Amino acid sequence: MNNEGTGKAFLVLDDGTIFEGKSWAATGETFGEAVFSTGMTGYQETLTDPSYHKQIVIMTAPHIGNTGMNNFDMESDRIWVSGFVVRNPSPRVSNWRSENSLEDALIQAGVVGISGVDTRAITRHLRDRGAMRVGIFSGTSLTRDEMVIKVRSQSSMAGAFLAKDVTTPKSYVVSVAPGVEKKFTVAALDLGIKNATPRSMSERGMEVHVLPMDASVADIEAISPDGLFISNGPGDPATMDAIVDVVRHFLLEGLPVFGICFGHQILGRALGFETYKLPFGHRGINQPVKNLRTNRIEITAHNHGFAVAAPTDSNFTTVFGAGYVSHICLNDGVVEGIELLERPAFSVQYHPESAAGPHDAVYLFDHFADLMTQAKVAHA
Repeated sequence: MNNEGTGKAFLVLDDGTIFEGKSWAATGETFGEAVFSTGMTGYQETLTDPSYHKQIVIMTAPHIGNTGMNNFDMESDRIWVSGFVVRNPSPRVSNWRSENSLEDALIQAGVVGISGVDTRAITRHLRDRGAMRVGIFSGTSLTRDEMVIKVRSQSSMAGAFLAKDVTTPKSYVVSVAPGVEKKFTVAALDLGIKNATPRSMSERGMEVHVLPMDASVADIEAISPDGLFISNGPGDPATMDAIVDVVRHFLLEGLPVFGICFGHQILGRALGFETYKLPFGHRGINQPVKNLRTNRIEITAHNHGFAVAAPTDSNFTTVFGAGYVSHICLNDGVVEGIELLERPAFSVQYHPESAAGPHDAVYLFDHFADLMTQAKVAHA
């Protein structure tokens, strides 16, 4: 079998299932973990989110690309996904903010894609079988058996240490937003931080010092922070022991701590909980979460394949004092938020910066500010 030059492309899962479609975006072959995103919009934020490093994203919405790409909505300085899978890519861009087409942006970034496949059928397959390794092949002369063998030779996401690939090489500062009074200094550990996150903090009077993931306790203390933020990022949280130790140090010191997504998992491990791989994860901007403190339902933006194994039926006890599960996912009961009762520390598994996505969770940045204000008063 020789497919080279035919315009065909193949999405090949490690269980041997193959979906045939059309070559789209860059031509070649690419590998990663197969994940699906249920958002109908926000594909640019997905593509440029460092948390998607080493993942091939399948968009469940059938029509993708009609709003193009622009510089403002970039969540980092590049596209991070390993591959992109869509059913019907838009043949034209029709949005006044667009500066480039989706396909051109993917080609410029060298991202291999595939179109013309039933992305909802692929999603149902992953929901039944679980997340798995995947490859996209276009312009290839490989046989079907050879493609499956190449996919099965790839590493899995479990045990992957990926934050080192996406963290900033050197620290930088995001100043408070114009016209806003500076109230706090925040140290943010960059495990794959999105641009919208420090921007959301800056709008609340926080000067954010974004630090590399290997920042030491001394590096963090050197900026005299009022709070510690632990960002989102890719990989298995079980590989992050060094950062877990740093977080434990500041929990003992009583510094306010706020983690999101990967940072939530790291805080959970710092409190003594295990983390585990979800069957297929949560990804998209329409995930329902219940706030157990208010009993309100919030629609939230997710991108995670791991979760924290904390008890949801009662308060828990840690070496840092008592705490409780603050949020759960209504789809499957997964823990989506934890908070300590005796120390100023909390985290959520989702993305409150709402880029892209609903704004239901932006109050969490205000909660972080409140904890820092209380800590300042207590130490005055």
